[in-house]
Amino acid sequence: MTPPVTAPYCRFEKLGASDLDGDETLLGVIEHRTGHTGVSLAEGCPRTAVHTTTREDESFAEAWHAEGPKESGSHDGVAWARTPDYLFGVARVPEGGRYAAGTAAVYTGIFDLIGTLGYPSLARTWNYVSGINTPNADGLEVYRDFCVGRAEALDARGIDPATMPAATGIGAHGGGITCYFIAARAGDRVNMENPAVLTAHRYPQRYGPRPPVFSRATWLSPPGADDGRLFVSATAGIVGHETVHHGDVAAQCEVSLENIARVIGAENLGRHGLRRGYALADVDHLKVYVRHREDISTVRRICAERLSREATVAVLHTDIARTDLLVEIEGVVA
Repeated sequence: MTPPVTAPYCRFEKLGASDLDGDETLLGVIEHRTGHTGVSLAEGCPRTAVHTTTREDESFAEAWHAEGPKESGSHDGVAWARTPDYLFGVARVPEGGRYAAGTAAVYTGIFDLIGTLGYPSLARTWNYVSGINTPNADGLEVYRDFCVGRAEALDARGIDPATMPAATGIGAHGGGITCYFIAARAGDRVNMENPAVLTAHRYPQRYGPRPPVFSRATWLSPPGADDGRLFVSATAGIVGHETVHHGDVAAQCEVSLENIARVIGAENLGRHGLRRGYALADVDHLKVYVRHREDISTVRRICAERLSREATVAVLHTDIARTDLLVEIEGVVA
């Protein structure tokens, strides 16, 4: 009997965990630590380190797995590994004074790769942006510079922004821009929006010359399966398109969690054609990004009160896409 296809799953591991070596299910490893490295393809596994925290005891490895025979390679700077059903890739835009052109090149490479290899369903992307709130060489905020490049890649390939999946766009303390992604060959992929928050690609121009492009969550299930993964985008204290509770990290954290609960709840998933619903207690492998170190204890307390005691939660000290946002939260529902 052929074993069932399992959607990609994540584990948080200690840095240098020996049990990662030789793991045939390993698709990619992203280290979160106090420094960064380039992108490599080590033992058939794409790897990199992103500088997303300021204390070594908060460091960890984000290890992505999928079942099935695996092969790997590289294409236009994208290191990748794949099973018959899923593709994981990592790329980096070098640090510099401007990022739009480099971002456009990376995303164009990603779109070309998933087309060439036959994994057309882009299911999740992550973008760690060095100096995300600082001005570039032309005075444009780096995050807005990044958004211009990503949008230009969509324009070049004629991709509808509404088809872009769940995403994270968050700060890093150095190393340019690291992008990584999961794509699927087949199965169901459903992008979710939040009825209380404006769709990102419809944001007004006050947020930059080109809006961000992502969905609030993406459901991914193998062909013919009832079960799958719900990838929840990095979610902040935003209602409509505006930041709420300026300067109040506790209130922003509560709104972030309320937004996640709204997106994954039965009413919203039913609106998107899924016959199920989830609660905050179902969210696991959360990454919680906190702008100010002195706010971490408050955020940890609120997350402990609202999330499952069994959930794996990593808290990282780094900047966030808007200067008035103090916390942002992402996770996976399996």
